[in-house]
Amino acid sequence: MAQKQSATHPAPDTTRRSERSRRAIYDAALALVAEVGYPKTTIEGIASRAGVGKQTIYRWWPSKADVLLEAFLDLGDQAARAAGRQPYTIPDTGDLAADLKNVLRATVDELRDPAFEAPSRALAAEGLVNEELGRRFVAKLLEPQLQLYVDRLRAAQDAGDVRADVDPRIALELFVSPLAQRWLQHTGPISHGYTDTLVDYALNGLTPR
Repeated sequence: MAQKQSATHPAPDTTRRSERSRRAIYDAALALVAEVGYPKTTIEGIASRAGVGKQTIYRWWPSKADVLLEAFLDLGDQAARAAGRQPYTIPDTGDLAADLKNVLRATVDELRDPAFEAPSRALAAEGLVNEELGRRFVAKLLEPQLQLYVDRLRAAQDAGDVRADVDPRIALELFVSPLAQRWLQHTGPISHGYTDTLVDYALNGLTPR
């Protein structure tokens, strides 16, 4: 009597399954914040939309703010990869004004993109009342971006294009902070022309030359 051969089945790939679940949770969190706003977004709602149990979310994140922060950081990385560039880069072409204008124009485009606007506004607002989240939002998102401006301005100092006594960390606020304030407080439209003007004013000053 011939021995019956048992069919072999590969073990389920839990890593792939976890990644699919994580991606679904990211997408659900970002979509819900855009559709109903941050206050009405819940862990239960994210879980339902992602097709996972809420215990799965709590296994990886302690709160909806943590889910949204990680999802938003991942969204930025995806956009950078799709554009064929590394996350958090400011090209150095040797023309400081052009480099700053290009990166600020890209920032304007991102801030006006509904996919980015809703979660970034939600995180910025929540960070004002949730001190611990605010610190992580700054550390994980804002500081890495601001450091790029510092590095680019220091390179300009080395090239003799910026005074050696200028503090790059303060100087970058001349064009970054007005854009952030106008966007957050809706004090006026943001556009490429607006950020180009910020760079011109910051680099050339206001007094006659």
